[in-house]
Amino acid sequence: MEALARLLGECGSGTDISRVLRDRGLHDNSGESTKWRRLYSIFLQSQQEHRCANQVVDFVMTFLTPARFVGRGEEFESRRQELNAILAFSGLEYGSDGQFRRVEVARTLGEAEARVRTIKAKFQGRRIHPEVLKYCRAELLEDNYFHAVFEAAKGLAERIRSLASVDADGATLVDLVFSVERPLLAFNTLRTETEKSEHKGYAALLKGCFAAIRNPLAHEPKILWQGEEDAADYLSLISLLHRKLDDCVRVTGSRAT
Repeated sequence: MEALARLLGECGSGTDISRVLRDRGLHDNSGESTKWRRLYSIFLQSQQEHRCANQVVDFVMTFLTPARFVGRGEEFESRRQELNAILAFSGLEYGSDGQFRRVEVARTLGEAEARVRTIKAKFQGRRIHPEVLKYCRAELLEDNYFHAVFEAAKGLAERIRSLASVDADGATLVDLVFSVERPLLAFNTLRTETEKSEHKGYAALLKGCFAAIRNPLAHEPKILWQGEEDAADYLSLISLLHRKLDDCVRVTGSRAT
């Protein structure tokens, strides 16, 4: 409880804490001025009064709601992982969706820390796109780089299919969606030769990604794969392509599919 109070005391101002306490019906009779000491006293009082942690959990969900961290995603993820290292001993985990779930109780400090090592620490200095993590977060947290890269590549293809509303795969998918003559999606306005060249270049990168990353991984045993050292580069490339897809526009008047 003390570790939880110390962590939450660093996640907002005294005014923020007072507002959430008031909103959640928690009374501050602590007489303390230090943020974490206030929370520690309030949490203990609630626990003793109700014989359960419902009010504490409710406070955490409100105080650390993802909506409070808009534009500060890295801070939210860092705080969430610190929280989960504490909660691991109670068999709880706070998800990126702002909801709690039951997990197996951690027995040792090493087990708790290993369970919540952050992706940021593994790929220090790299910008990993949220769409990459959407498909391979679990594999990365388990250090399963083989399947992390494989799932990320499959997720890239799935996103293209979703954006363009087509049912194809691999090189066929890229040729269909990013044709210069009749594209379904465009990386730019395609008005100049330079823009057309750029469009073709990113389309080629997409095809290369599927040919060089996804297809080999799909056909060779994991035991033969030596790609752990390359995983960060692969995921950085896939992240770059997702960022380019972020700015793609749907081309009106294209062929029906």
